Amino acid sequence: MRRSPGRRPGIAARPQASILHADLDSFYASVEQRDRPDLRGRPVLVGGGVVLAASYEAKSRGVRTPMNIGRALQLCPSAIVVQPRMSVYAQASKDVFAIFADTTPVVEGISIDEAFLDVAGLRRIAGEPHAIAEVLRARVRREVGLPISVGIAGTKFLAKVASAVSKPDGLLVVEHGGELDFLHPLPVQRLWGVGPVTAEALRVHGVERIGQLAELGEQGLRPIVGRAAARHLHALAWARDPRRVETGRRRRSIGAQRALGRRPHTPAEVEAYLHGLTDRLARRLRTADRICRTVVLRLRFDDFTRATRSHTLPESTDHTETILRTARGLLTAAMPLIDERGLTLIGLALTNLDDADPRQLTLPFDDGPRPELDTALDEVRTRFGSTAVTRAALLHHGEGLSVPLLPD
Repeated sequence: MRRSPGRRPGIAARPQASILHADLDSFYASVEQRDRPDLRGRPVLVGGGVVLAASYEAKSRGVRTPMNIGRALQLCPSAIVVQPRMSVYAQASKDVFAIFADTTPVVEGISIDEAFLDVAGLRRIAGEPHAIAEVLRARVRREVGLPISVGIAGTKFLAKVASAVSKPDGLLVVEHGGELDFLHPLPVQRLWGVGPVTAEALRVHGVERIGQLAELGEQGLRPIVGRAAARHLHALAWARDPRRVETGRRRRSIGAQRALGRRPHTPAEVEAYLHGLTDRLARRLRTADRICRTVVLRLRFDDFTRATRSHTLPESTDHTETILRTARGLLTAAMPLIDERGLTLIGLALTNLDDADPRQLTLPFDDGPRPELDTALDEVRTRFGSTAVTRAALLHHGEGLSVPLLPD
């Protein structure tokens, strides 16, 4: 088989149920219950102002992420609130991914607590996919001490749905030929791309199950969700997903966010948080030898509605001040909306990423951004920690939580 230049290795989707979706159950909360026996079997909330993770004992009382901690405690007064330990979660993720890599060479990480694994080529040496999944789950439980749910199917989409249905701590196989029997009775919210707004629009038209959506057809869906979404949802409803499990795929965007709570925030305080997010993301760019072209500001308001603002730069960059200047411009333009509706979360994303190519140097004909300051700060923070040097604007606000991530 010939591979076009630049294509990264991957395995095409197969008709056999040989794609695994492995997903750690309530990851942060499960780590806390693992390390503290007194928390086992009890409702646990991980977070500060908002719930970052909830144990299944808390979820059974209606707690969800990212719910306000106060609201979560109203729903589950007996819950125990635990402060997050990001370095511990990062190590647990590395330990689990080492087991994934030892299971099959074809692993596509989705986040720190979930991945797709293709095991189609392992039948002769490791057995059927179901047996491989059983061994994987047993190893994660024995070696890392965490519960993990696994879905097995012939496509990535169905495997992910199967793992979600099997939770907590379950294993579910969707055999070839039984895809529609499994999929069609499920609620439409199981389809990628169906959130609360789309689900309500479909419900108004009498569509609550995936089978009903499939029967409606692409033409029937267009007036409800639009042309592009209709094509996407119709394909998923008929279990069509040709995507391959890819290894070595790099991120197309990186982002970070900070929950602010529902109290009022001054413009200076909001801008300080933006500074912190920018510093964090720009350093990640340089560490990964990436550059970005587009800066995206994400806002969540007091009524839980959201807004997004973006700007594309003339040239890709990893320069902190260039990114910050762009982000501040987006924030300034959005301030009237923030003053009117309040702000509970601010996020920043860098998209249109490309690999930094040291061979493509820009001649210094003008007084453009220089890398010396960024390089020096990166070296200090690498040696002495990310808080060794911080902006004055963040002295009374802190750097915020740095959520562990897969490599960029």
